[in-house]
Formats: sequence, C-alpha cells, structure tokens
Amino acid sequence: MTIDLKGRIALVTGASRGIGYFTAVELAKAGAHVIACARTVGGLEDLDDAIKAVGGTATLVPFDLADMKAIDALGASIHERWGKLDILVANAGMLGVISPVGHIEAKVFEKVMNINVTATWRLIRSVEPLLLKSDAGRALILSSGAAHSCRPFWGVYSTSKAAVEALARTWAAETEQTHLRINSINPGATRTAMRAQAMPGEDPDTLPHPSEVAKAIVPLASPELTETGKIYVVRDQKFVSYRAPE
Repeated sequence: MTIDLKGRIALVTGASRGIGYFTAVELAKAGAHVIACARTVGGLEDLDDAIKAVGGTATLVPFDLADMKAIDALGASIHERWGKLDILVANAGMLGVISPVGHIEAKVFEKVMNINVTATWRLIRSVEPLLLKSDAGRALILSSGAAHSCRPFWGVYSTSKAAVEALARTWAAETEQTHLRINSINPGATRTAMRAQAMPGEDPDTLPHPSEVAKAIVPLASPELTETGKIYVVRDQKFVSYRAPE
C-alpha cells in the first residue's frame, strides 16, 4: 500500500532505535518531514543519514522525555516553525523491571510511570492544538499486549501501558467530532532492545524486525484513515474495538 504524506509534518518520539527509528524512516520515505526526538544524539544522526538515503528530510531534537518543560517547549517550537502538526507517533517508552509487584522499587515504578504515562500526557497537551490545525491530524500511541494480558511480574510495564491506552481512548472520544484520529498500536513481540531486556533467553531471530512493524504502522497516518479510539494489532493487521469487562 503506497501512502502519500508529502507536505505533512510528523513527530516521532524514541526515534533513535527500534520501532521509532524505522517508523521515522518509513514516514520520510512516504514524503513526510520528520521531527525525530530521542535522548541519543548518535542514534538520531544515524537516523538522519538513513532518512536522507531515502530522499527524505528530518529535524533532530535530542532531549529526554523526563524533561517536562522541554516537552512543553517542543510544541511551541513546532508552532513557530510550521504552524501545525499532522502526525504524532508517541513511541518512546521503557520497560522498568520484570519483578513481583511488591518487590518493585518505588524509584523504578515512578520512573516508568513518568516516562510512559506522564510524558505521553504532557506530549498530548503540548501538540494537540497543532494536530487540530491539520486537515487530517493523526496520533498513534504505542502500547503493548501487556496492557491486557497482565502477566505475572510485568506489573509496572502493564500498568503504564494500560494507562496510556486509557489516555488515548479518552482523547479520541473528546476529539471525535474533529479531523483528528487517535489510535493505539499493539506491535506485538518485536526484535528490539527492550524485548531482549525482558526476555533474555529468547531467540531474536524468531521475532519480526522493527522495520516490518514500521511498515504496518505508517498507513495508519494516512489522511484517509477513519478509525479512532481503537487499537491496531500489528500481528493481525486489523483494528479491534475496546469492550467492557465481562
């Protein structure tokens, strides 16, 4: 499926590696100008080279999502330079630890919630006015099957991703009558550093490469997309709706 994103501005967090990196490349390949955010300057420079290699353009923004004031300033900077934002890919996140709930250190729990949840909310607050200025704003919030499976020992990560999905669903309901479409994405197990941290004994070659996941994500940024308030399951290549507990 060929997606034309020429003239569109896309913001990708966690863009220096993994799913964020390859999503940024695919967005650029489709014609979008990519605002790439990450902590790692070297990774962003590598991304810039990859984007140039496919004929795309990028603006690199090295900063830590723990810096809430920097997130606020990001929205202001985008407004000053472009006056709008067409695509948000909120991809950055952290695993924390695989541990029984009662054994998680307070500082670890707080850091995961700060990066995965609070920073995502702060990002939404910063760029929502810009997305609403687009004729077809699209927000893609990376989640995980862990938000629903709630497997033993995955408590802090599962909790953070469930909260992120609740944010995305609420935001989608609030903006349903606008041109903005907001969906969560469950990428499934993917060959990333985070997955290796969580499952050190797993053979990474048995998992999809993040470039494969990125190719599935980019069509969801299309101006033609109509779904909102749902979750896209990459493995099944389809949107699914939420339902109340039974």
